[in-house]
Amino acid sequence: MKVDWRVKMTELEFMINFHKDNKRQGPGSTEDTLKALNFMNLDQEKTYKVADIGCGTGAQTLTLAENINGEITAIDLFPQVLEKLNFNAKAHGLEDKINTRNESMEDLSFEKESFDIIWSEGAIYIMGFEAGIKAWKQFLKPEGYIAISEITWLTKDRPKAIEDYWNNEYTEMATASNKIKILEENGFMPIGFFVLPESSWTDYYYIPMEKRFDEFLKKHNHSEIVKKMIDQTKEEIKMYNKYKDFLSYGFYIAKKSSSNKNI
Repeated sequence: MKVDWRVKMTELEFMINFHKDNKRQGPGSTEDTLKALNFMNLDQEKTYKVADIGCGTGAQTLTLAENINGEITAIDLFPQVLEKLNFNAKAHGLEDKINTRNESMEDLSFEKESFDIIWSEGAIYIMGFEAGIKAWKQFLKPEGYIAISEITWLTKDRPKAIEDYWNNEYTEMATASNKIKILEENGFMPIGFFVLPESSWTDYYYIPMEKRFDEFLKKHNHSEIVKKMIDQTKEEIKMYNKYKDFLSYGFYIAKKSSSNKNI
């Protein structure tokens, strides 16, 4: 579900309360995270500093911590999801490898060239793909990696209904070639791309959410705000199931050029 963080606070609170109890706040899976990670030529003897921007409750953060030698800084605007991530990190014995930071992705406080890897699954839309790439690039070391999953058109042409729906939700909807061009124009060398499978939408995101709709409505006395939120999510699921051949999340993996040393 695309969340507009500029909605009135009461609606925002309901959204956070609902999504913080989901394992994932967008399409994805452990397999997707590992597949993206495998495109990076990481030295197992080296320690890496990783920023996971817009981490949510951190399903992918845990996977990164389990598979990268180093430290993960997990960043999110909402302390409620970071509390959940800290709890899960401790439960998995990963609290020493994961640090959480309550910051806006649009106003990060890190020093330039702080990280070897910048990771962001299903969150860059909050800023927009190009704005996010431009803003975060400064925090990445030369020859560092960036890995981002982003909703993407799979075809050049598509039915008007789904095009209108997603263009209304996210004005930067585009094909993979467009997103890769943005990476190249901003000093990145693409090293990998793949499309998330249907299971990453259904099995790991939509179906677990659907199972919680009735319980959440009951918990909040069938509030009109909650009902509206759930109806919007049901509409998104319906549109995905009908038009899934035309869109998915693409995972983009790229390397920052060494010539960008002072940028």
